Amino acid sequence: MFHGMCLFMLGLLTGFAEQHFANVRMGLAAHLEGVMNGIFLLALGGIWEHVRLSPTASTIAFWTVLYGTYVNWFVTALAAILGTGALSPITGAGYRGQPLQETIVTGGFMSVGIAIVIASCLVLWGLRKEVVR
Repeated sequence: MFHGMCLFMLGLLTGFAEQHFANVRMGLAAHLEGVMNGIFLLALGGIWEHVRLSPTASTIAFWTVLYGTYVNWFVTALAAILGTGALSPITGAGYRGQPLQETIVTGGFMSVGIAIVIASCLVLWGLRKEVVR
């Protein structure tokens, strides 16, 4: 729950700064990523007691969901600051950063996607119903 509120607050604060980013549209996306991912973490915190996983799988789910949500906000904000267009055809339209910047942002977004899919699969598996015998 703490991380949900923390990320929600980061999203709110990003909203105050979005007009100062090189790519304002990506700044708005960073604001929304923080707010929405914060709400997602709050919702996940509310159901976490119902997620039945082994201790190892639970740890992996916990850390991949935190990585995915925080890094999603961070990489989106970084893309807004740098003015990159990596993997963002709508919010990055017309923007192009230096090749290294584009590579960093692309790698960040790809790692976020992988982490969130892993975390979501684990949580979904942990929420399955027991087979009644």
